[in-house]
Amino acid sequence: MATPPLKLPALDPATLAPSRGNPDYPKQFWPAVVGGDRRRLGDALGLTNFGVNLVRMPPGLQTALRHWHTRQDEFVFVLSGEVTVISDAGPQRLTAGMAAGFPAGKPDGHHIVNLSDKEAVILEIGDRAPDDEGEFPDVDMVWRNVDGDQRYVYLHKDGTPY
Repeated sequence: MATPPLKLPALDPATLAPSRGNPDYPKQFWPAVVGGDRRRLGDALGLTNFGVNLVRMPPGLQTALRHWHTRQDEFVFVLSGEVTVISDAGPQRLTAGMAAGFPAGKPDGHHIVNLSDKEAVILEIGDRAPDDEGEFPDVDMVWRNVDGDQRYVYLHKDGTPY
């Protein structure tokens, strides 16, 4: 007997189309982040106060460029495999069952990288704090909120647009 399809508030992540990488970044930054399989669970479930992403990371992929948020807390939980958190504290290896958290407003550039030779799967969770902005310590880029309406633009650190 076939299992009936789930209805909200339940969800099978396999039914969601994955997004690949971060298409919001200016194109020259795509190679570092494109290639994973990110399923936006929070969006699909209609969550508005926080986002939840299920991310499958092949070897070599990073979740984002190293960054930090002015108003958004971020949390990462490793479901399977092994990843490396790279932050101002240096690289730290996380395996299944381990977590990392990044408080809002703490200028600690961070990202998650799969340096292993096997796929890893993580959950990314972040609040959706209004007027959040961000910094990228390793590249000439910041992101800024436009008119307080939750639209964002990527700029050079001197304020000129990409």
